[in-house]
Amino acid sequence: MQPLSFLKRPPALILTILLIAQASVFYGFSRGSENIPLVRPLERFPAHIGEWRMVQNGVVEDEVKEVLRADDYLTRFYGNVQSNQLASLFVAYFRSQRAGQTPHSPKNCLPGSGWIWTVSDTVPVTVAGVVKPIEVNRYVVSKGEERAMVLYWYQSRDRVVASEYKAAAYSVADALRYNHTDTALVRIVVGFKNPQDEQAAYQTGVNFIQSFYSTLRGFFPA
Repeated sequence: MQPLSFLKRPPALILTILLIAQASVFYGFSRGSENIPLVRPLERFPAHIGEWRMVQNGVVEDEVKEVLRADDYLTRFYGNVQSNQLASLFVAYFRSQRAGQTPHSPKNCLPGSGWIWTVSDTVPVTVAGVVKPIEVNRYVVSKGEERAMVLYWYQSRDRVVASEYKAAAYSVADALRYNHTDTALVRIVVGFKNPQDEQAAYQTGVNFIQSFYSTLRGFFPA
């Protein structure tokens, strides 16, 4: 492969153009202060959500924080009191993306940790209070005997975006229109052991999202 030849591929080219535009817009606004919205700290997110109860607080290690450079985090494990199913919730919130503080895609982070993906697509999830289903990424990964269903998306203002390309484009539009570029990465992980349990893990993840979505939305700026 010739140097930089991957930039000639359509997806990489589109993302490159968006990133250049994003940088140009951010630079153009850098002389003025960004209207950074105030939100409630994510640590105030409730421990009880419908049939789900927090069973453990997670820890974001210092080296991970140095890489992500998010302004607020939430990492917890929840259990369903009816079915005994378990799911983890991770949220990284960025008040501004101007200094290069942008969410890292799980599609890049998980393979770097030794996980191998078998499914990568997007799925619609119906949630209360939203007319149309939100679209989220579905990412099925495995490492040794471990398997996991990963559902994640990017959220800015009232939008849920699955595509990294669209998320970058919207950040430019938000900088121009609202003079702020806040965003969040929301990720749910449901572990499972056998391949035949994949669909059940997916349904668990969907149920968990439907339980907490409207509550989490209240922590983000309108």
